[in-house]
Amino acid sequence: MFAERVAEVSPFLAVEIYGRALEMERSGRHIVHFEIGEPDFDTPPAVGTALQEALAGGQTHYTSATGDPDLRETLAAMYSRRYGVTIDPSRFLCFPGSSPAMLMLFGALLNPGDEVILSDPCYPCYGSTIRFSGGVPVFVPTCEDDGFRFEPGDVRAKIGERTKALVINSPCNPTGVLLEDQRMQALADLGPLVISDEIYHGLNYSGGRDHTILEYTDNAIVIGGFSKTFAMTGWRLGYLVVPQAMVRSLQTLMQHFFISASSLVQKAGIAALTETDAEVEHMRQSYDARRRAMLEGLRKLGFGIKVEPRGAFYILANATHLGQDSYKLAFSLLEEAGVGVTPGIDFGAQAEGFLRFSYASSLETIREGMRRLGVYIEKHAR
Repeated sequence: MFAERVAEVSPFLAVEIYGRALEMERSGRHIVHFEIGEPDFDTPPAVGTALQEALAGGQTHYTSATGDPDLRETLAAMYSRRYGVTIDPSRFLCFPGSSPAMLMLFGALLNPGDEVILSDPCYPCYGSTIRFSGGVPVFVPTCEDDGFRFEPGDVRAKIGERTKALVINSPCNPTGVLLEDQRMQALADLGPLVISDEIYHGLNYSGGRDHTILEYTDNAIVIGGFSKTFAMTGWRLGYLVVPQAMVRSLQTLMQHFFISASSLVQKAGIAALTETDAEVEHMRQSYDARRRAMLEGLRKLGFGIKVEPRGAFYILANATHLGQDSYKLAFSLLEEAGVGVTPGIDFGAQAEGFLRFSYASSLETIREGMRRLGVYIEKHAR
């Protein structure tokens, strides 16, 4: 019935686990959610106020296909202030979420058989979107001892005649690690177009700042959004930053496929960028405290974490002391312990035997989750 490419898209296991967890909750079970990257904070009040004011002002019509000019100018100002890079506002393209942006991007870039280089492990939707667009994901195995970060020499060995782009993600999902300044420069110098997923910028616990790929090369595209840093997952607002030469072609596609992102949500996005610094900093500090609590708890329970995560809100922990099959283990933990986690195999072969834990939940929830994991481990040890 469907096109063959539909069968090439595998289930997103984090969402599969989450769906099963919700079913269990509806039947009366209490579930500790570590499986989904969903901030538990409310969206900052200024964002909701901006939407209400836009609604009262009748700003309920289409915007330009590429986005509200005021939002694009605000994004350009933010990149200048935060990263020291000057970007013409016309290079920002606004979407109803970063996932649709990624789908259109790969659909525009890839001819059948074109290759995109990805790390193994990586966010699973990259590979699915590339395959759905007719491309071929080419995976570069990475090393646990180095936090599963790209080694530029290994990436260089994978570059071929059909290589169209390289995807990087820092802070990274699923590991939470950061790419250092020198490594980002080395990756930028390899030659292919670099697509940098910067959705977790703002959630950095290293004591330093985030770096955009646009600090190192103009041969790059940025994927960004509001969901994680501003606790706006349900608002659905994302963007691309693209080279000027790509704007017109992508604008044409956006006219056909999206018309525009929500006018009200785009106005709310301006408020997120300009009026929420205090709330964002509070969330960042809270995540950092949760990160430290979960790291301590997991290590006490025997999980291996060789490189500490310094960004996002994830820990990819070695769980081979509990079993080699991460899919089976994740569902066992859910059913027996009432703890939702994501199996490492969701992110690639290199992460088999690992589990991804999200600490986007309260300290109390983290402590309860660690308690339940301890009971599960003690039971199975016996």
